[in-house]
This record gives sequence, structure tokens and C-alpha cells, in this order.
Amino acid sequence: MPLMKIDMLQGRSETEIKQILDVSYEIMLDAFDAPVGDRYQIVTQHAPYEMQILDTGLGIERTDKVLIFSLVTRPRTEPQKQAFYKNLVTALHDKLGIAATDVMINLTVNSDADWSFGNGEAQFLTGKLS
Repeated sequence: MPLMKIDMLQGRSETEIKQILDVSYEIMLDAFDAPVGDRYQIVTQHAPYEMQILDTGLGIERTDKVLIFSLVTRPRTEPQKQAFYKNLVTALHDKLGIAATDVMINLTVNSDADWSFGNGEAQFLTGKLS
């Protein structure tokens, strides 16, 4: 049930965006052992002047293909997080040619009480979801 937001510069084709969504969904399912159908993804495209993604002094070179993945999720173990980071970067490179240096990922953890999937209910708390 992670909510996955992906920020990118304008200019990618519809096909490439769909591939990015599909790849990231599959990697998330595997790394977080999430159920199939747990798919909540939002893409936001930006003009170049709207994104400044520096390297925090790490020497990471970015291109205009940079992707920022921001996920809001239940707590995950460190091995799950590390598997997600590594496998996502590898899959994006292998399937779409996106450089590892162009992928930045951030996870924000929240709890079951922080989710309502509709109807003004907290489905994790009511037992409709587990």
C-alpha cells in the first residue's frame, strides 16, 4: 500500500512513463511483499527550472533523466528498504537505460491509522484491510 510519487522532468514519452510505473510497481511488490493490486502511483512532470537535485557532496552526476521516488508506506525493515533501493535502480537501468545516478528514493513511514482508501473510513483500523 505504499503511495508512490514520482517526480521527473517533462519530455518523456507516455510509453516510457508507463514502463517506469510498471517497473517500480513490480519491484515494490517484491521488496515489500505487498499484495498484487496495491498500486497507488502518481507522476508529476516539471519544467527544468522547477527541479534542483544536487548530490549532497557525493559526486553524483545527474542528467535530465533524473527520477525522484517518494513513497509513503507502513514500516519496512532495513533489508526490505535496501532491496527496494538496489532492485529499483537495477531494473530501471536494465529495462530503460536509466542511470543509477539519476534515481533518488525517499521513504516516509506512517501507521495504519494514517490511511483512508475512501468513504471516510480507516480501513486498516476497521478490519476491512489487513
